[in-house]
Amino acid sequence: MSTETRCEAVGGVGAAERAGLQAGAPTRGCGTATAVLAITQRELVSLFYSPIAYVVGFIFLLLTGYFFMTDTLVPGNEAGMRTLLERMAGVLVFALPLLTMRSVADEFASGAIETLMTAPVSDASVVIGKFLGSLVFFIALLATTLFHLAVIAVYGDPVATVVVSGYAGMILLGALFASIGIFASSCTRHQLLAATIAIAILAVLTFVVDYGAQYAGQPWQRAVCAYVNIFGHFSDFAKGIVDSKSVIFFLSGTAFFLFLATKVMESRRWR
Repeated sequence: MSTETRCEAVGGVGAAERAGLQAGAPTRGCGTATAVLAITQRELVSLFYSPIAYVVGFIFLLLTGYFFMTDTLVPGNEAGMRTLLERMAGVLVFALPLLTMRSVADEFASGAIETLMTAPVSDASVVIGKFLGSLVFFIALLATTLFHLAVIAVYGDPVATVVVSGYAGMILLGALFASIGIFASSCTRHQLLAATIAIAILAVLTFVVDYGAQYAGQPWQRAVCAYVNIFGHFSDFAKGIVDSKSVIFFLSGTAFFLFLATKVMESRRWR
């Protein structure tokens, strides 16, 4: 199979992307960076044309708008983004798994994964490309909530450092949630099952351990729950506190689940 033919096979990449792949790596097939970029672009296009993505986005914005009107834009309440960001974090436990459930599962269900497997693209490139596409879509969705910040600025005086740290925390939180969603999607060819697996993992790492951090019977159990509690780490960002331990927690957690997704992809290659 020629290099041109193999580059064309990278997951439905268009002519312009094929040209970029060939130009970016004349001696190494498609190349890692260009392959990741092509898969990222394909994932973004797929999300922007997906009805499910728009439904999830609409529900997300509807709920954030409701929380903004009932919890933030109320006389006497704090004129800041902290409460809204914490509510948004809870919504993302269910929203991001629905956005990522088709990322890899759909490739297996449609048979397109065979094309990716035979193309000169590593499993890590596929996983990272899928992850970046989902993350960019989430950031675009998150950007729409800046409207709430503009309204708060009219009626109050939000602290810039708190806003910046809060949104930085949301991006780190979204990255971790998206990596868990990609991992779950790589485990099955059924999209709803992938969403269920991701929601179950996230529910344990958020709601369950958050409860355990407060009410577990033994001190060491509370300490363990507090350490793995995603909401606990995110709350620091929402308060305007950028703790290096929390940054490391989110980055290492994201890398860990992307590593697991890559290993699952590799294991499925040899089945």
